[in-house]
Parts: sequence; structure tokens; C-alpha cells
Amino acid sequence: MSSFSQQPRSFAFVASRQGGGRRFGVRSAQSERALADELRRERAVLLQTWKLPGWIGTESRMSLADQATLNEQLAQLVDRGVPLVDALQVSESVVGKKQKRRVRRMAELVAAGKSFADASREAGGMDPVTVSVYRAAEKTGDLGGAGRQLAITARRRLAVSGKAITLLVYPAFVAVIGVLAALILLTFVTPTIGESLTDAGIELPAVTRLQMAAGLWIREYWFLLLGIVAAAVVLIVLARDAIAQSAAAVGRVIPVLREVFIMSEGTRFFSVLGAMTRSGVTLSDALAVATGTLVNQKARSQMERMRTRLVQGGSFARLIDDVTVFPAAIRKLLAAAEKSGELDGTFDALADDTAERLDRAASRVLAFLEPLLLVLLFLVIGFLILGLMLPMFSVVGGAGGAA
Repeated sequence: MSSFSQQPRSFAFVASRQGGGRRFGVRSAQSERALADELRRERAVLLQTWKLPGWIGTESRMSLADQATLNEQLAQLVDRGVPLVDALQVSESVVGKKQKRRVRRMAELVAAGKSFADASREAGGMDPVTVSVYRAAEKTGDLGGAGRQLAITARRRLAVSGKAITLLVYPAFVAVIGVLAALILLTFVTPTIGESLTDAGIELPAVTRLQMAAGLWIREYWFLLLGIVAAAVVLIVLARDAIAQSAAAVGRVIPVLREVFIMSEGTRFFSVLGAMTRSGVTLSDALAVATGTLVNQKARSQMERMRTRLVQGGSFARLIDDVTVFPAAIRKLLAAAEKSGELDGTFDALADDTAERLDRAASRVLAFLEPLLLVLLFLVIGFLILGLMLPMFSVVGGAGGAA
């Protein structure tokens, strides 16, 4: 598995242009030599490089949407007898702008004699599943079939990601609206009305005075608050992996979210296994890659133990029974599929089934979140409005008593 596990590194570089002058930039490459070769093709000579920390990513992975489109295009062209280099050159037009250079690099590497799997790995952006599936397909001569299967897998995973994004974006959108509305009330409306009431000789309640003080502080020290927010954003970006793991751990404890996390992982896990085993990758190698998609430590540890025993000569049909994170029905189904030689089809069927259950679970979570967020928003805005209304009530009450 190590042949495709190496990831591109980020480099800051200085290069000399052919026509004179210096060129500065930041780019990802497998190594300094690969970066020098790439710049040489762009008529520049590499002078100096600096390796950047791993968390600085100059080029992201190829998106699932681009992978699906690229694999579909390659499958259609290769199945019709188009040479792979020509197919890659045509496929360059169907991916996003940021990925065109990457696909062009694949075509150059294949033209230079590299296998497509090695070209995909060296160009960067492709995940280990794609690389290993194409490596197996090159041995069987079915690149077109591998491309179609990878496109199906990418579309399925894209649907799962879409559900996760929806669950994150909707609460974030409502929260941003609530925070902006609260800030406007706190920094502009409350101090203005409060000062007017104070000038009129009206004694303000403690709640209103507290809100006024907070609003005036924000108005005076807005730059400090902005700096705190910026620092928080940077910390979130740097610690995003740890935050994601913590969020997943918390989500598994909350009953309404638990099923979403379980179904999401199940869909990814079975999709990867289905794509790899259908393309001829051995079950042990497929399990090694698919297990890497699992976040749940108990599930990962059980799958790693099962794979180790499988490599040592154990029977999958018997070993799967020890993977207690799977329901008994799934364990029995997989054991029967292994005996009948239908594991790849069963993996695909399970991926489709978990994707459908994920869709239903996500819909239930959204139905739960909508009223909850509205109530929270009402409480925050209502508290601020209450601070404005209390002194007015006292004025009206005082006027009524005087009359």
C-alpha cells in the first residue's frame, strides 16, 4: 500500500525566468526534483526551495465532483478505443479550472511511460482508493470499467457529503443571522435608546444598563473583538482535524445525530470496498484502505484486527462475525456473500442501503433543528428587546400612576 500513500508536499520557491527576472511562488509537488521538472516545462529554472509545514496546503485534493466527472469522461473515451493520453487531454476540459494543470500533468506522465496509477499518484489530488483501483484495472485491462465504478462511488460519496454540508450550513446560517441581528441591537439600538432615556431622567433597569455597557464596549473596542474572531478562525483552521474528530465523538453521543454519523461512515466504508473489490483489488488491501475512512475507533480497531487475521489465513466468513460494530444481519449477509462469491455486489448494495438510511436520518435531524434554532434565535433577540422595553414599561406605568 505504500506505493500510493505518499502525498505532495508544499514548497515556497524562487525560480529564474527564461527571459530574465525572478519568479516567486508556493506550489505542491512530490519532491523538490518534481517541482524543478514542472517549472522547467514552464520555462523557469528552480533556484531555491523551502518546505512548508504540512498544515499549509497550496493545492487541495481533487473534489469529488471533479473526480466523478473525470472518471466518467475517461470511461467513455477509453471504452471507445481512444488512447489514454488523448483521453486525458480531452478530459482536461471537463474538470474545474484549478484541476486542469493536474490532469495535464497526468497526460504528460503517461506519455513519458508512467502507468496511469503512478501518474495519478504523482500528479496529486487523487485519493488512495482511486489510485489502487486504477492500478488493479491496469493489470486486468479494464480501465473503462474502473472509471465507471469510481464515478459511481464518487457520486455516492458526494451525496453523503452534501447531506453533511446541509446539516452544518443550515445551523451556521441561522447562527450568523442571529449574531448579526444581536450585534446591531446591542451596539447601535440599545445604547442610542438607553442614552435618550437617561437624558430624560429615566432610571434604567440593571438588564438595560448591562446591555448598554456591552454595546458601548463593542463600539469602542471593535478592533479587539475583530482580532479575537480572526484568531479563533485561524485556530479552527489549524486544528480542524482535531475539531472534526471531537465533533464526531460528541455527535455519536447525541441520540438525534448518532444515526447520521453511523450511516455516513457506513456509506463511505462500503462504497470504497465495493469499488476496490469489483476492480480486482484483493480483499485484504481493500480493507486496509476502507478502514482508513472510519472515524469510530472501535470500528477501526475491529476491522484492523480482522484484516490482520485475514492476511494470516483466516476465513472472512468466520472473522466477520467478530466485528460487533456491524448489526448481526449485516454480518450474516457478508458471510453468505463471501461464500457465494458475491462480496463486491453486496458491498455496493450495502452502500446504497446505508445512503438511503442516511438520507432519512438527515431529514429527521433537519426537522428537529429547525424549530430548535428558531426558539434559540427568539430567546437571544427577545432578551435584547426586553432590555429596551423594560424602561419604557416603567415610563408608561409611571405616567399611568401619576394620572
